[in-house]
Amino acid sequence: MHKKIKQMSVFLFTIIGLTCFHLTGKAEIMTSLTQRQQSIVGISALTAVGNWDKLNTTLHTALDNGLTVNEIKEILLQMYAYTGFPKSLNGINTLITVQHERHKLGIRDNAGPEPQLLPSETNRYAYGKSVVEKLFGPEKGKALYAISVPATDTFLKEHLFADIFSRGILSFQDRELATVSALAALETVEPMLQAHMTGALNTGLTTEQLNGMIDMIDALLGEEPANKARAILAGISGTQSAPQNMARIDTVFARGEKNPYGQFFTGQTYLQRLSEYDDIWHASIANVTFEPKARTNWHTHTGGQILLVTGGAGYYQEKGKPARHLRKGDVVRIPFNVEHWHGAAPDSWFSHISLETNGIDNKVDWLNPVTDTEYETATKGE
Repeated sequence: MHKKIKQMSVFLFTIIGLTCFHLTGKAEIMTSLTQRQQSIVGISALTAVGNWDKLNTTLHTALDNGLTVNEIKEILLQMYAYTGFPKSLNGINTLITVQHERHKLGIRDNAGPEPQLLPSETNRYAYGKSVVEKLFGPEKGKALYAISVPATDTFLKEHLFADIFSRGILSFQDRELATVSALAALETVEPMLQAHMTGALNTGLTTEQLNGMIDMIDALLGEEPANKARAILAGISGTQSAPQNMARIDTVFARGEKNPYGQFFTGQTYLQRLSEYDDIWHASIANVTFEPKARTNWHTHTGGQILLVTGGAGYYQEKGKPARHLRKGDVVRIPFNVEHWHGAAPDSWFSHISLETNGIDNKVDWLNPVTDTEYETATKGE
């Protein structure tokens, strides 16, 4: 019983998003990974190394913490692409055992939604290529393995990044977290781990969250794989998309995808919807992240807006007034119909929560871009 308690203590969680977990001989670890994300890490890493006893315990904990049966099946199914069919199938068999154990205890777990399949008319290669570019950026010619064995490129695009990644249930962020957890647990796959850490960051996972994943690898599997992963993350964090020597920030919420309203912004921004407008709450809430020098156009809100600054450094300026320098923790209350802009400082990423107030009557009127001269004048001395 004491041994069982030690095993289970790895996955004791707080309910506020920060997590403590312990292993014998290990210091207490704090991580910003959610319970759900920790389950993904544990399932993937333990499947990669074939530790079925710990996986059994982890699967029980994952189900207790709300992961659906079909979410777990998707994680284990994806593992075959990165750890091989034998380990994937053993992981699935372990899940079947856990389900039988829970059934005997009268526990009925939530199955969750069923996976989806791509329509038969889909160009699977093109679909897979679009996923690859979303995760890793535009391809710069064929990889050497694809030139030497062209079928590898076809299988990766059509099967892994089309057939598997299109199944739903797990987001691309979930799937990249599962992948980096498995690769961090394996030996001699450093180039793949580096590539997928970049992909994980591009889905909106933060360096803090990836460090939390690595801390879990340390606790579960030891220092050697964890130190390898730390070295790789240190080599790539802060370099994706940002100008030289300008580190990205760790956003409180997911960074999201590239902003689909980019025509109203200068520079690269990212948008993650947190709460859509509806007829009950009449509010739209989003996380907006700006790369250095990125900013909105001049614009107004007929119902006003509130900004909650969550990271980095930026500026807010109303037409005809000096710009206000913003830092993490600042709050900006924007009156109705006041022309203004907001965005990142020249040498810093910037992230804020946008609350569209009085939503039932709130409309955005997008105006002219903030010129380079206007921006430089507002941010001079920064």
